[in-house]
Amino acid sequence: MRKIFIFSAVATMMASLFGCSQSAKNEASDQNVTSLAQPEWSRNAVIYEVNWRQMTDHGNLEALEKELPRLKELGVDILWLMPVHPISEMNRKGELGSYYAVRDYKGVNPELGTPEQFRQFVDKAHKEGFKVIIDWVPNHTGCDNPWVEQHPDYYALNDSGKMYGPYDWTDVYKLDYSNPETRKAMTDALSFWVTEMDVDGFRCDVAGEVPTDYWDEARPVLDSLKTGGVFMLAEASKPELQKNAFNMGYNWPMKDVFNAIAATSGQNTFNDHKYPVLNCAAIDSLLAEQAQTYPGDTYLMNMITNHDLNSWEGTEFQRLGNLTDAFAVLSYTLPGMPLIYTGQETGMNRAFEFFTKDKAPEFEPRNEYFTFYQKLNELKHNQKALAAGNTGGEMVRYTTTSPDIYAFSRQVDDSKVTVFVNLGKDADEIEYISAVPENGENNINYFTGQHEELPTSLQPGEYRVYVTK
Repeated sequence: MRKIFIFSAVATMMASLFGCSQSAKNEASDQNVTSLAQPEWSRNAVIYEVNWRQMTDHGNLEALEKELPRLKELGVDILWLMPVHPISEMNRKGELGSYYAVRDYKGVNPELGTPEQFRQFVDKAHKEGFKVIIDWVPNHTGCDNPWVEQHPDYYALNDSGKMYGPYDWTDVYKLDYSNPETRKAMTDALSFWVTEMDVDGFRCDVAGEVPTDYWDEARPVLDSLKTGGVFMLAEASKPELQKNAFNMGYNWPMKDVFNAIAATSGQNTFNDHKYPVLNCAAIDSLLAEQAQTYPGDTYLMNMITNHDLNSWEGTEFQRLGNLTDAFAVLSYTLPGMPLIYTGQETGMNRAFEFFTKDKAPEFEPRNEYFTFYQKLNELKHNQKALAAGNTGGEMVRYTTTSPDIYAFSRQVDDSKVTVFVNLGKDADEIEYISAVPENGENNINYFTGQHEELPTSLQPGEYRVYVTK
């Protein structure tokens, strides 16, 4: 359902990306700083996307509760639940429909459970130390949402004077935010989930399609309802959204850079989509561009997969091939917050069905992917240098004679992380052009725990992460 939007939303930013000068400095001008105070708990957090329908055999809250101890052991902090609302039946896609065709903004999908069970789940998750945010669909409703009959003035009309769904989304009708009553109703529905269900925030679907000034007016209302405020994630790569309304946005452009580098290295096997020929310099160019355009101290969410990518663009293994783990390391160590999607932590290499019930991933016994992501989560938690926003360490790039070696360090006080990855298709020697990383007995290979010299060569897809003690 989201395929058309993904490619169109990124196009404008990608068009201007590669003319930027190479830089890895993560800062913004004093005039361009977010007005939001980022919660301290979010600085070194990891977000986990819960595809609740497919995560367990039963696909309900009772089964999901049983996964909380495993997720706590994995080391994730924010649970983002895909839309929990009842799904419209009119124009439904597939057997069960799309999560994103909302029939009732204040209801709980019967597949998932009852409202009482949902509140119980949130309370239990909070006791385990998790934050819980829910997926919110503000741009459109399902075709048989009661608003269609009760408040037709809430909806946008096409040239024929009829309600319509954007793109190929035939199971929804687009809302009209030029109507103040639409705005009031949406903010009231959002407020319900904060006051009655105690959620900690929202991941807002196609947030860039909703007027920015709506979000700017809704955010203070939501913050007033919860001590410490709410945490807001925009499914958008739109800097203006993160000035006053959203703590974090999607790093869609970095995903596209990862895909293009992998395709250049011959690793993308999903389809014949034509990617630009890129190497590591594109990462620097994008970081430089984002540092100039995004408000200071805001976050971007880094990922190698999510529900849209898994369903429509291929699994991480199909898109990234033998570079998958190296890109995962970058998603944790570049500026921002990393995402794990349901099944990623077990190395699931298939696409979930989207409109019907699918087989759950096999999480037991724990395998090397669980250990890999558990270690990355510990790294993110324990290294101040990797904090998101302005408190994290500024990047120092170590450019080499190879366009495929990406090496950098980030440091805050006594926390220092140094990263090496080979994103090419050949083994490469590491020969520095200018800055040279400090090499000494204090460097510890994070994944082995051994003191060792920094690498002088890397195999394709090989990664090394060093911490300093």
